[in-house]
Parts: sequence; C-alpha cells; structure tokens
Amino acid sequence: MELYFLGTNAGVPTLQRNVTSIGLRMLDERRALWLFDCGEGTQHQILSSPLKLSKLEKIFITHLHGDHVFGLPGLLSSRAYQGGTTPLTVYGPPGTERMIMTTMELSQSRLNYDLSIVEHTGGVLFEDETFIVESALLEHRIDSYGYRITEKDRPGSLDPGKLAEYGLKPGPLFGRLKRGETITLDNGDSLRPEDVLGAPKRGMVVTILGDTRPCDNVQPLARHADVLVHEATFLHDLADTAHEYYHSTSKQAAEAARAADAGQLIMTHFSSRYKDEDQLQPLLEEAQLIFPNTKLAIEHELIPVVHRKDESQ
Repeated sequence: MELYFLGTNAGVPTLQRNVTSIGLRMLDERRALWLFDCGEGTQHQILSSPLKLSKLEKIFITHLHGDHVFGLPGLLSSRAYQGGTTPLTVYGPPGTERMIMTTMELSQSRLNYDLSIVEHTGGVLFEDETFIVESALLEHRIDSYGYRITEKDRPGSLDPGKLAEYGLKPGPLFGRLKRGETITLDNGDSLRPEDVLGAPKRGMVVTILGDTRPCDNVQPLARHADVLVHEATFLHDLADTAHEYYHSTSKQAAEAARAADAGQLIMTHFSSRYKDEDQLQPLLEEAQLIFPNTKLAIEHELIPVVHRKDESQ
C-alpha cells in the first residue's frame, strides 16, 4: 500500500498547498484507489499525480467542513469522463448523502456508474476477504471521524523445498494451496496448505484521522498502526488556539503516536500561517523530539506503507 497526499492545508488552499485529500493506493492487494476526504481542487491535483480516477473504488469522508468535501461534486462528475465505470461507494457522516445528491440534482449531473452513499456514526463499515475498515467519532466542531484500515493477514510463501519433497511442480495446484485449499496428490494423499506454507504475513494497519483535538477515541483507532496520519494544524505554542478551534498541535500528534505505539507518524492539515516547507520544519522538529519516526505530509509525495519494526504486537 502507498499513501499519496493531494492536499495538506487547513481551511483554505494557498499557493503552496491545496486543502485536504489523501489517496491510499493498493497495488498487490486489490489494484484499487481509496480516497480520504476530497477538498476543493482534488480532481485537479489528481491530474498531476500517478493516481487514476478509473481505479477509484471508495471515498471516506471524515467530516463535512468545506475544506474536506467541496471537491466531491466535481470529482464524481469527472470520474465518468475519465474511464470510471465501475461502482463507487462514498462513506461519510450523516448529511453526506443530502450534500452529494442535492448538488448532483441541481446541476443535472449524470453518472455512468453506480454510486452508493453509506452514512455512518462509527463502527465496522466494510469487510471483505482482504480488508476491514472501522471508524470512530473524534472531537471537532462538527462530527468528525477517524478511519482504521486493517489488511488481513496473508498466507505465507510456498516453501520450494517442501514442495519438492511432495513432487510438486509449478502449476494450478500452487495457487490452490496459496488460497488455503487442501489438495489431493497423485498417490491419493492429502496435502494441507500449512504443510508447505511459511508463517502468515501480517497485514498492514493504516489509521487516518479527521480534524480533532486530543480525545479518547484516537488511541483505539491508532493502536499499533503501521502508519498514523494525524492533523498538526499548529505548533504547540498555539495549543490554546488549537483547543479553541478543535484542532491538534504537532506535539499532541506525536504524543498520540507514541501512546499508540504506531510505526510512523505522518502529520498533515497545516495552518496557512506556515506558508512554505521551511516554516513547517519547526512542527517536524517539535514532533520528532517525542516521536522520532515522524514525517511531514508533502503534496505529490508517494509514501510506501511499511510494517512497524515490532511485529510481535
């Protein structure tokens, strides 16, 4: 999996940064793109990225403030013109459907794909054989949610030595074993997948939070995540301002990552007062004093999701 930041600014776009949108690209897992929030200008940002709207499968909205949703109508319409014909599901808090459908109806927009809108108030939102997506309410001026994306453990690799012991050669039987099926050998014996597979490969966990000030639900969402994406709107010298506007500081983001024993912290949603990357460096330095494996989200930078060093958790 890879994270791609299409917008990292808080409130309004600036010449340096666009407003919030994050792509989660899954190459080997399902060859799909999931989007988290869709601020104004997101579709334009995608034009300058390796992301493809035709691969877009799901959109998760954290909350309905404009800097997180005003790009939705345009993106949904443009997807129809950019090869997007497969079904698309939008998940968001109550009010998401009304916002989308009102805009589409008044603009007489027509989609050539099936659009589903799932409103939620937290809990398990989606599960298939590969992923589970859970959500919980955060603490913001309006209902704002965080998302925990858990990739289920995958079968281990086939052991060539053990396969040779059973006289197996590459072919369809390999695939059946990888899928967890017991096969019958030429001599009539049964061969179970666990007889020839290595240890299961732990799936990734990615946590992406909406706007929030520190609150109890951050920890269950972020616990042992390989990557935690957390807003850091202000430096900690503006902690009172952050609290008043229901946001977090870089220090608070780092404290959340440390308490959750996350693998990596990526900070985003920066105040416009920090105009360029040089002015963001103090936020990074402040966070790294508490949680060294911290990065700033930089727009149009692809960040691979890697396992936490401690895989015992």
